[in-house]
Amino acid sequence: MTTHTSTNSTQVKASRLEFAKSAPKAFRALVAFDAAAREGLDPALVELIQIRASHLNHCAYCLHMHTNDARKAGESEDRLHMVAVWREARHFFTKREQAALALTEAMTLVADAGVPDEVYAEAAALFDERELAQVLALICTINTWNRVALSTGKVAGTDER
Repeated sequence: MTTHTSTNSTQVKASRLEFAKSAPKAFRALVAFDAAAREGLDPALVELIQIRASHLNHCAYCLHMHTNDARKAGESEDRLHMVAVWREARHFFTKREQAALALTEAMTLVADAGVPDEVYAEAAALFDERELAQVLALICTINTWNRVALSTGKVAGTDER
């Protein structure tokens, strides 16, 4: 069990389960889905997608992990700082990265407005069918990881990998 302190004014401590230990088959399935989703995608694109979804989901644990992974893979600090405001800093990102970031936002915030046809069409124009399916799967996996990390109280900087 992990102890997590909430950020509300009462500072209530709540025990949270360790997902990997409590649901090992589900955890292994998610790891396998994540690995399958990444297959054949540019590692820089993978990290950008994961970073943007983690921003939107307010998942500090995953954001810390994926910005570190991106740095280790050679990503520049400039681009990492611009991911959250990529629409205002498009010149830092390729057209494919922009389309993937827009699709990431739409899928992550799907309850707000669905996935607009123009967002999907832009991604479909820049990725072949297999790549687009991989991007869709990756966006699904990072959103799942974010929800697992948030609901189990994972703390940024405590990556056990």
